[in-house]
Parts: sequence; structure tokens; C-alpha cells
Amino acid sequence: MSDKSMTEAEVKELLQQTNAIMDGHFLLTSGLHSPHYVEKFNVLQHPEYTQRLCEAMAEKFKDANIETVVGPMTGGILLAHETGKALGTRAIFTERVNGKMTFRRGFHLHSGERCLIVEDIVTTGGSIKEVIDVVKANGGTPVAVSMLVDRSGGKVSFGDVPCTALLHLNVETWTPETCPLCKKNIPMTKRGSTGK
Repeated sequence: MSDKSMTEAEVKELLQQTNAIMDGHFLLTSGLHSPHYVEKFNVLQHPEYTQRLCEAMAEKFKDANIETVVGPMTGGILLAHETGKALGTRAIFTERVNGKMTFRRGFHLHSGERCLIVEDIVTTGGSIKEVIDVVKANGGTPVAVSMLVDRSGGKVSFGDVPCTALLHLNVETWTPETCPLCKKNIPMTKRGSTGK
């Protein structure tokens, strides 16, 4: 594997070019307001960009003896597939069944199987913690977490499992009562057809 690394500036530029990083006045799923929003599928809809980003994610782990890449449904499936392809490993994913993260579709891990966990946009890291628990419960070893974007402001942590991100964003958020954009009567920005 030749050097496929990307700088944070290159990653940010690609996300801005594809309108994955959006500026405006957004209502987040949490109910908070923000001047920025990251719509991952604006970049992931382009296979060549997804491949490039995943090759950069894989580059950091090319010597880590990864056996399987695991990602949570939905965006994590694309990232796991392309990162696994770059590492020459298999790629599987978790999904929710009755609200609980699990493996389905016959996916299993052998005892001690070295897993790289990948995720697209991480704010609190809750989903990734669930994936780590699923990997451990199925006998696997979570070697590391690789994120496309860490928008936690560096606050996210996964205990003894190290994590890395292609891009770190510190995204400001406000309650509706304290939002300066609301105070200026700036209307909410439509985020496309995410349905959130």
C-alpha cells in the first residue's frame, strides 16, 4: 500500500467542496442549534471520494494486523467496506434490533479477532461505544476506532481503545433560548432530504 494519507486541511477541503460541511443555522437532532452541520452522504455519495477517505483511514492501521473492519449501520457500512478493501480484510457491520446494537446476517468473530471500528461523524461516541461492546461480547479485540469526523471538540473517548479522526471539528451549539442566530432572526437552513 503506497502512502494514501490525507492532511486535515485536505479532508476539510473535500468535505467543503462536496457540501458535506454546511454553514447556516441548523436545528440538530439533539434540539440544539448550530451554525454548522456535517451531512456525510454529500461526500459518501461519490465512490471515488469515499475510497480516498477510507484509504486515508486505513493508512494509519496498515501495520496493526487488523483482521476485520466493523462499522455501524448506515454510513459505517460504506466506510467499513472501503477501509476493509484498502486493508485487505473483511468488513462487517452492526445494526439495531429492538434498539440494541448487534451483529446479524450470520456475522461472527473468532476469539481475539483484531477489529478496527470505523464511523463517519462522531459527536458523543455513543454508537461507537455500543459497537465496541458488541465486538467484545462476540470475542473480538477492538484495536482502535477510526472516525471520518470527530465533532466532539476532542472530548470523545473510548476508554482503553485508542481513537483517531481524519478531521477534528469543534462545532458550536446553543440552546434555542441562547442562540445568537435566532436573536438575529436568521431562518433555519434546510439540510436536504435527511429527514432528521
